[in-house]
Amino acid sequence: MAATEPVSREARPRTAANELAGLDALETRQGTRTPLRRVLLAKALPPLTAVVLVLTAWQVLALAEVTDDHMLPPPAAVWDSLADLWFKGTLFDVLWTSVWRGLSGFLLALAIGTPLGLLVARVRFVRAAVGPVLSGLQSLPSVAWVPPAVLWLGLDNSMMYAVILLGATPSIANGLVSGIDQVPPLFLRAGRSLGATGLRGARYVVMPAALPGYLAGLKQGWAFSWRSLMAAEIIASSPDLGLGLGQLLESGRETSDMARIFLAIILILLVGIAVELLVFAPAERRMLRRRGLRA
Repeated sequence: MAATEPVSREARPRTAANELAGLDALETRQGTRTPLRRVLLAKALPPLTAVVLVLTAWQVLALAEVTDDHMLPPPAAVWDSLADLWFKGTLFDVLWTSVWRGLSGFLLALAIGTPLGLLVARVRFVRAAVGPVLSGLQSLPSVAWVPPAVLWLGLDNSMMYAVILLGATPSIANGLVSGIDQVPPLFLRAGRSLGATGLRGARYVVMPAALPGYLAGLKQGWAFSWRSLMAAEIIASSPDLGLGLGQLLESGRETSDMARIFLAIILILLVGIAVELLVFAPAERRMLRRRGLRA
């Protein structure tokens, strides 16, 4: 049996250095910048293609006269309704009224739901007492809060914010509780051994480790905020509340203006997509990148 040749001392460190260099090359992100054309093709082309297909199918159905124009207006009629709001100078006011209410209510729900979720997750008695209530409130339709909120607070913005809070706070709190439940106990013991207890432990150990579940709760909380606001604006219409997207939708129903109804639905959808793309998607990418889960 032939004897194997011993590895020289000079070859050993060179081999180890090559292996380390290879691992570093795998772990480090390449510094080359992606061309703008490729970014546009990868990010913008798929949604634009989907929009074009939907508009084409919509136009084909309108031209085929599968139903009356009063029931299914063509895209041009919706565009005319949009242009009418634009030339009247009310389009931005309608959008801003609803967006400001939704974001303000969501931030209030965030300020309440975050400490509530920490308290429920870390204190057993509070969890046993409040946990089932939060789960029940999360499954309750937000529209159910509109009638009592109107009777309690009247037809003003405080009623809108109350409906948003009752709809979004349970989702944010439950998302944080779920994230904390998935934190490995080793992280908590390591934090305590380094002196991170109490509020310091919650800030430097618990919250960063529970960030995936917390972010999922925030996304769901925003969805509930937006839905709750639209339900409140549709049901509780009043001149004192101003004209938001929900009131725009309801006014289209009252006047049997199907083009305005479609326009309101499209604007509501676009606001939800914009918040997802501009707020939550970048936050999720950053979190995954910091955890080494995405290049």
